[in-house]
Amino acid sequence: MSLWIINGSIWNEASGSLETKHVKVENGKIEQIVDGAETPDTGSAEVIDAKGKLVSAGLIDMHVHLRDPGFEYKEDIATGTRSAAKGGFTTIACMPNTRPVTDTPETVKYITNKAKQEGVVNVLPYASITKNELGRELTDFAALKEAGAIGFTDDGVGVQNAQMMKNAMALAQSMNMPIIAHCEDDTLVEGAWASEGEFSRKHGLKGIPNESEAIHVGRDVLLAEATGVHYHVCHVSTEQSVRLIRLAKSIGVRVTAEVCPHHLILSDEDIPGVDDANWKMNPPLRTPRDVQAVIEALEDGTIDMVVTDHAPHSAEEKARAVQLAPFGIVGFETAFPLLYTKFVQTGKWTLGFLLQRMTSDPARVFGLESGRLEQGAPADITIIDLDNERAVDPSTFASKSNNTPFGGWKLSGWPVATIVAGKVAWAE
Repeated sequence: MSLWIINGSIWNEASGSLETKHVKVENGKIEQIVDGAETPDTGSAEVIDAKGKLVSAGLIDMHVHLRDPGFEYKEDIATGTRSAAKGGFTTIACMPNTRPVTDTPETVKYITNKAKQEGVVNVLPYASITKNELGRELTDFAALKEAGAIGFTDDGVGVQNAQMMKNAMALAQSMNMPIIAHCEDDTLVEGAWASEGEFSRKHGLKGIPNESEAIHVGRDVLLAEATGVHYHVCHVSTEQSVRLIRLAKSIGVRVTAEVCPHHLILSDEDIPGVDDANWKMNPPLRTPRDVQAVIEALEDGTIDMVVTDHAPHSAEEKARAVQLAPFGIVGFETAFPLLYTKFVQTGKWTLGFLLQRMTSDPARVFGLESGRLEQGAPADITIIDLDNERAVDPSTFASKSNNTPFGGWKLSGWPVATIVAGKVAWAE
């Protein structure tokens, strides 16, 4: 199948500017990128005129929750991948805290098979580190890898036992597989939902201290140093975690890290009150000092990439009293516009920097073929209208869920088409 994307604006890192180009796609690959001054012979190919729009390598999200199997009332692979495509993502990696937990080859294959049948973007499944994510017994790493798992994580809960984590790291290293860690010491968070900071003090709430995350980061970078494993830290949110990761990188530990848009943009001081569970997430929103720390860490490469931690929940669940409501917000459909509006339009980041942290950097960290807009690369492509400003309307989300604190925010930089393996997966 042939496709031409003509008149698109492509970021040139060398010149630091956008240049008009035509992109030819053939059989799922980028075959040619032609200077915009030329008139391409499109023949009988499908043509997309991207004049005035950004054409980028497809966005990559290495931390998402598709809720399938087991929680399909929140999301399933069909709706989750459509939501991802609407947000400009062409590759996503789904977490194993499903029901059943993704801890057997059969569940891994269920996800990959269903993604091929019903999904519209590339879906890469993680498997759990421990059986049923209980932290008591390691899963069969070899069988899970053979079934298609790309790494191991107990995301949703931290591995509390240090010996268990060290054993997992040693086993993963022997198979050249990464360990992806949700860093949280359970003894410090029980009964709390907001960060220890101005908001929790103002409302008389028990707070979740920064140490609850950083203690596990510190423990795990030492274990990663001892085992040599590729250790990846989920959703970094604290200044202390940043310091530890930066130090570990400086001495050669194989550690990488990610951050979510909400931890780059919001602090606990933005939470409007104790009645709206759409502001409840894990890790919680931290202090302004922590926000500045993770921004600087993303900028200097201490944190390698942006992820959404897309975490859909039903309206009924999020309508409960905050203490009883589940943690998490949806993220696919607002991620790029939020970051583009907050950081690129204000001149803090270049467009190229944002694209790098959402495309080539996650691809580099996890050894993916995608994340490149160049000849021979997979034709995973996102087209974005940088000039279109509109308000976030959760009622229009392709996701089954609309749990977001960003409703009504006016943002620019909305995806208008997403192409996966040379085929249009979503278009406005």
